[in-house]
Order: sequence, then structure tokens, then C-alpha cells
Amino acid sequence: MKKNIVVLAYSGGLDTSAIIPWIKENYDLDIFSLVIDLGQSKKDLQGIKKKAIESGSIGCKVLDLKKIFVKDYIYPLLRTGALYEGKYFLGTAIARPIIAKAQVELANKINASALAHGATGKGNDQIRFEINYSMLAPDLKVIAPWRQWKLKSREDLLNYLKKRNIHTTASLKKIYSRDENVWHISTEGGLLEDLWNESQEDCWVWTNSVENAPNIPEYITIKIKKGCVISINNKKYSPLRCLIKLNKIGSIHGIGRVDVVENRIIGLKSRGCYETPGGTIMNEAIRSIEQLVLDRESMKWREKLSLEMSHIIYEGKWFSPIRESIQSASDVLSNNITGEVVLKLYKGVVSAVKKRSSYSLYLKSYSTFGSDSVYNQSDANGFINLFSLSSKIRAIQKK
Repeated sequence: MKKNIVVLAYSGGLDTSAIIPWIKENYDLDIFSLVIDLGQSKKDLQGIKKKAIESGSIGCKVLDLKKIFVKDYIYPLLRTGALYEGKYFLGTAIARPIIAKAQVELANKINASALAHGATGKGNDQIRFEINYSMLAPDLKVIAPWRQWKLKSREDLLNYLKKRNIHTTASLKKIYSRDENVWHISTEGGLLEDLWNESQEDCWVWTNSVENAPNIPEYITIKIKKGCVISINNKKYSPLRCLIKLNKIGSIHGIGRVDVVENRIIGLKSRGCYETPGGTIMNEAIRSIEQLVLDRESMKWREKLSLEMSHIIYEGKWFSPIRESIQSASDVLSNNITGEVVLKLYKGVVSAVKKRSSYSLYLKSYSTFGSDSVYNQSDANGFINLFSLSSKIRAIQKK
């Protein structure tokens, strides 16, 4: 028999702090808070268990899933090359499946009857959380307070907590909405809601501005094995340590800033400032080796897979068969994506200046503009005649 417990994805922020007493007042349920450490600020995690209990939780569990997050979610994403609408590294989207999965596993362990989250009715996260819940635990009830309560603003939430003597560090002075994990940090709201406002320095948290970045470029060497970064400057690191190190290096040089207006799932457009320094460096390194290894048709197929994968992840369908299928195809293409790249980091730009792979299809003896003894240029005559045959016939028919 299911117990009257709801497992809440708890961040310790204003929304989830208000959700705990609200659920207690509106449902015959106890709340068990679950905090997932994916690399957010240590300040956000300080005293979070105590905070959850004082807000009304019967218990609070903190799980450190950073290693799993990078190895089993971010590295597979990188192998596909997925970028939503050509810009966004899916930093928030890729974090939601692992949180939802942990919620379901805890709910099953303590025999809970429901799951809850603090996503708003305007955003993508409500869909991501709930589609993953439905894939993993369709029998569990879902509570989404932002779609139910009458609280409309940050001020409403603060007043609600004040009346119940529940302490919060949040205030009306907070300008932006932020999401942070080891992969990225996003900034939304505030002055960014007016598209004619240029982003200011307080919109950016991790990275130096181009103006403040070093005036001297830095060169780093990255080794790739089967589409995964395995070493930096000839020193091997775990996936998590690779990302952390590259985040630090990239942030110094202002790498990985994007200011975009994207299409949300529900039809609204939203603006966000995203910082993904380590991911931008990793992506450039992997794609550089792909340039050497993949033939034209394989590269075309990989680009199609990455586009489809970006939408699958953005929409929260990580645990779907289609995601597994795309991932499997991408992993096959990554089998020979092995090599070494020298990257130049300078003033917000990362570029591959040297690259090599034992699986490279580039042969200087064939590609040279100089004299060669291996390629007969007259062979192109027959190729062009056949390649253009259908176009030629179409033109004849028009006449």
C-alpha cells in the first residue's frame, strides 16, 4: 500500500520553500524533499537539509550525482553534437531527466504516492519533469503547485512564507532567475525581458567578458577517444574532472557565452544568457576530430541525428526509445572519433589550430594543391557528367 508521502524535487529556493507548506495545507500528504547535487553553487547546498525540515518536510535527502550526470548524460549528449536551435547546449534540459529518475527511485524506495516539482506553468521544465515521471512511474500522482495555487508573484511567495514564519534568504532584490549545474549556468528575466536591452555584466556569472579576458591566447591539447574527452594537456582526468578543469580555463578567456531568444515547447519565446565554457571547448575538440574521420554521408547523417537529438532532449524525452535509438546511431559514428586537438583560446573564441587522428580520411598526398602522382584530375570529367545527368535531362525537357 502506498504511503501518503510526496517526493519533492527541492532546491531550497523561494518556490520550493513555499511549496512545502502549501502541499501540507492543501493535501493530506507528508513531504519528503530530495536535493540533487549536479554541481550548483556550494552556497545553495549549505544547510539545505535543515531548511527543508524547518519548512515542513518530514525528511530531506541530498544526492551527489555529478559524476553520473557528466558520464551518462552530458558525454552522450556531446557525442551527438546536439545544440538546440544551433546555440543552446541544453544545460537545464539535460539535468531534468536525472532529477526525475532520482525522484522516482526514492518514491519507490519509501513507497510514496506522489511526486512534486516547482516548475512554473509557463516554462519547459514542467513538461520535462512530468514526461519523465510518466515514462518511469505512470502510477504516481503529480503535484504541480504553480498550475494550481493563487500565488502569482515573488512578492506573493515572500508574504506567504512570512505569514507562516518560514525563513528564506530570498528577497525582492533578486533580479534574475538562474539555473546552475556543472555543465552550465543560465540567467533569465530582469532587464533581459526587454530585447532592446544589451546584457550587462551582472547577467554573467562564470565567464570573463571579452574585454576582461587575457590579451594573450592560451593553447591547450585535448585527446579524444570514441567521441569522449579523456585528457587535457597530456594529463588524464575523469569526465567530471575534465569538465570542471575546462570550465575554469574557458571562463578565464570568456569562452561559452551565448545570448539567445529560443522557442519554448509551449509556444512562447524566451531570452536567456547561457554560459557553457567547458562544453564549448569539448564540443569544438570533438567536432574537429569528426572533420577528419567522418566521410561526407556519415557527417550528413550525424548532423541530422544531432538536430533530432537536440529537440528530444529539449522536450524532456530522455528515457524514450527514440532517444536511445539516436544515441545508438551516434555512438556507432563515434567509434573512430579518436585523436588529438590543439585548441587556441582567445577573447571568447575557441578554435582548433592543430588536429590529427589515426582514423583520419585526410591525405595530404591527395588533397594537395601542389604536384601529386596519385590523383588523376581528368577522372572528374566522368564523375561530373554522371552527377549532373538528372539536372541536364531536366533542362533538356524544359526546352
